[in-house]
Amino acid sequence: MTKSQLQSLAKKHGTPLVIIDHDVLRRNYAEFKRHLPDVQCYFAVKANCEPAIIRTFYKCGASFDVASMPEFMMVYENIKKLSPKAQQDFIWDKIIYANPTKPKETLLALDKYKPLVTYDNATELQKIKKYAPHAGVVLRLRVDNTGSQCELSSKFGCATGEAVDLIEAAFQLGLVVEGLSFHVGSQCTNFQNFVQALNAAAAVMRESKARGHELKILDIGGGFPAPYNKHVRPFRELAKVINAEIKRLFAPDIQILAEPGRFLVATAATSVARVIGKAVRDGKQCYYINDSVYHTFSGIIFDHCQYPLQAFKSGKKELCAIFGQTCDGLDTISQSEHLPPLDIEDLVYAENIGAYSNASATFFNGFPPAKVIHINE
Repeated sequence: MTKSQLQSLAKKHGTPLVIIDHDVLRRNYAEFKRHLPDVQCYFAVKANCEPAIIRTFYKCGASFDVASMPEFMMVYENIKKLSPKAQQDFIWDKIIYANPTKPKETLLALDKYKPLVTYDNATELQKIKKYAPHAGVVLRLRVDNTGSQCELSSKFGCATGEAVDLIEAAFQLGLVVEGLSFHVGSQCTNFQNFVQALNAAAAVMRESKARGHELKILDIGGGFPAPYNKHVRPFRELAKVINAEIKRLFAPDIQILAEPGRFLVATAATSVARVIGKAVRDGKQCYYINDSVYHTFSGIIFDHCQYPLQAFKSGKKELCAIFGQTCDGLDTISQSEHLPPLDIEDLVYAENIGAYSNASATFFNGFPPAKVIHINE
């Protein structure tokens, strides 16, 4: 989007504003499929749960990774609107419930759909058997997350040494283990995480087959890095590594899934905010904008991510701090931006803010989240 387009939209809709460009969503999906053509793409809805995004990706051919019952129903209802004649069987092709820990209420609600769900321990298996006996299950492995922006392995995944025992335990309960899954950590720039995880999964599959249980599915999770800056290596390089390992380690009939979230949506959104205050503190110029880390910039807190702010006006840039609109000292967007001198009512914008931003916004301090608009749907 050009600066003039952003300014025009801000004038029309007001600020704070999040603008999601569906042309970019489609381009990102096409890039994923171009470089990983044999991998079925399950968009991780938690990255940005806007229904319009779900509809666009469904039209592109995507499936969906959900982690809560509301996410499941959002995907289900939007698919049904687009494909009214779709039968319940589409659940297996279009939705995986990839949260390894589920309350009984969720399992009870899911069971009638006969879904595919993940687990990583014996207690979860017992719950699934009791409350969702018609589910197919996928065992999540714990793998290395070194170098990833958000680490997940301390919370999810079983040790590889106990994996086959957990597979056998599921079959003994009368459940069917369809496959394995893993997650190398969000925004993974260490490609060796994928190499090590794929090798670990292959070893578990071989041992499981030797003990009488051949698995059909491998879910390689998410972690595909968004190009936030020039230091992030191109996706095609990661895809080349993944394709080579899959070809070397797995039989051609293994169904490979992936759960990209950030990669698909991060670059598709831009935020626009308005300067509502300014002051000089300890010799540094400070600006206050009508957005915050409790709203569009929530990724600063929850996602360990930074979103460099840019100005629409020109001028010699100076070091400054940017604060959000809430009455909390934590609400600091940046202590080291470089912007030209700004006045009250001037606009600023941040690009590549489509992942884990408006999706995790709150109503803290009484301020509503930014208005989200969609273009090029």
